[in-house]
Amino acid sequence: MAGNVVELRTPQGLENIDQLLEDVTIRCPEDIHDAAMTMARIAKERGMRIALCDDISSKEPMIDADGAVLNADVFGWLDDGARWWEDHRLALHSPLPRACRYESEPFWVNGEGFNTRWRNSYLDEIDLNDFEKRALCKAAIVVPVHLPFGQISANSFIPIDDDKQDLSEEFAEYGAFYAQLTRRFIGGYVQTIRTKRRIPSDCVLSKREVECLRWAAIGKTDKEISMILERSHATIRYHVHRAGEKLDSVNRAQTIFKAGQLGYLGANS
Repeated sequence: MAGNVVELRTPQGLENIDQLLEDVTIRCPEDIHDAAMTMARIAKERGMRIALCDDISSKEPMIDADGAVLNADVFGWLDDGARWWEDHRLALHSPLPRACRYESEPFWVNGEGFNTRWRNSYLDEIDLNDFEKRALCKAAIVVPVHLPFGQISANSFIPIDDDKQDLSEEFAEYGAFYAQLTRRFIGGYVQTIRTKRRIPSDCVLSKREVECLRWAAIGKTDKEISMILERSHATIRYHVHRAGEKLDSVNRAQTIFKAGQLGYLGANS
């Protein structure tokens, strides 16, 4: 057993899930600290530490209303080499955030492979060599949270026992529970912190606009789309341009990108 295993009190497993969800709900910046403390307590009572990341594409750390960094000041990642959020290469090189790009349900992972509720061939192809060095742990339960506008949040529950590598029992007992609480916490945090409006509100594309953009998303030109849909070149250009106006885009590429963020184009585009 690792030497830093803390004495744990009995998990409050009979706590009302509705009350726990309320305790981790964030409605304003002032709620962030207490909600994070609750998340940390729940994890600790079950032999875990947590590492939360609201956006794997962002360099900004998660903070509370006073600017304190949650992963350091609340979740306790303070030791040398433990401040993982300061390594901006991690989202590209660690298998944990990478897996969250391809999976939306919770899973657990160690150096031997990913363990999910169903097989995901994308995860099978992720390189797990030097797992401990690249993931900064020997095993973790991971909760991906896929948010509006293509934002991906990657969150890990890591054993306090540094030598523990088999999390099958913990995942079976607490995986869904962790996922519920994490999604509530992250969802509230993002809504509270996000100040910039990325896409105009109440933006609705027409059926023809979506049809044109789906073909454009796979590289078809306006001329090619006009032949496919049997419409004039000018008509196709109008629909693409009109979609761009609705999405407040500066060019064709951004129009396609924003339509994809809103789910108009689907996974096959």
